[in-house]
Amino acid sequence: MAYDRSMTARRLPDEAFARAAEPDGGLEADCGAVSDCGPVSDGRAEPDDGLEADCGAVSDCGSAAGPRRLRADAERNRAAIVAAAQHVFAEHGLEAPLEEIAQRAGVGIATLYRRFPAREQLVAAALIDKVTQYAQAAAEAGAATDPWAGFVRYVQRICELQAEDRGFGDLLSMTLASDERIEQLRATANAQVVRLVERAKDAGKLRDDFVGEDLLVLLIASAAVGQATQAVAPDTWRRFVALVLDAFARRDGAPLPAAPSTQQMVMAMERLAAERGCGKALAGGSNC
Repeated sequence: MAYDRSMTARRLPDEAFARAAEPDGGLEADCGAVSDCGPVSDGRAEPDDGLEADCGAVSDCGSAAGPRRLRADAERNRAAIVAAAQHVFAEHGLEAPLEEIAQRAGVGIATLYRRFPAREQLVAAALIDKVTQYAQAAAEAGAATDPWAGFVRYVQRICELQAEDRGFGDLLSMTLASDERIEQLRATANAQVVRLVERAKDAGKLRDDFVGEDLLVLLIASAAVGQATQAVAPDTWRRFVALVLDAFARRDGAPLPAAPSTQQMVMAMERLAAERGCGKALAGGSNC
């Protein structure tokens, strides 16, 4: 299904979001106790607003509210939205219209925005399991006795995850600084891979001029190959990755051209995040 780009990263305007939410922020106060100051209304919110406050007895014209939690119906809505987002992002990438996700989840767009006010929050919730697998793959590769074999298995596994999930492929090529869980998992995995790369170089299996930015470029390129050939030759990415790994292992070739700097790649990832509605707009461009 093709999407018009004007739809891909749409957000509700702040005032529309404010109207979509209940004045009490979506809280349900299940309180009916009467104090010396008179009755307290129960302030019911609409069914999908999502939080309820466990309220104790009311006295001295005040309330003793307990911890707040998602109501059962709101939790079901949230789970349905996350599940729908996983499927839609996997099929169409992180720029897929949020309206499509809400429709598949069986909820209104206002409900989706109440649960996930920003696209990047929904991305994080939908892809946290895949990022966890990414981190696990890095840990397993780092524990390999043969560093080159570990490196090869790691690259192949990550590219396989990308081929299975277009949204995950998008995520690996961009930043998601608004979610600490995602970025911490990525930071831990990256540190493990850096050590693995050094071990592979020390073992004489990985070319000396390989840098971490080369791996990021490979992941971006492999994701693009997978997207272009998915419908007709879905395993094409495997050949591409094998060719690149062979180039990484060569030690008798000509020196490589200069690699992009870390800062340049960070800027590229931030730009991709902004273009996908998951970051701040950059100069000369628009976020949504």
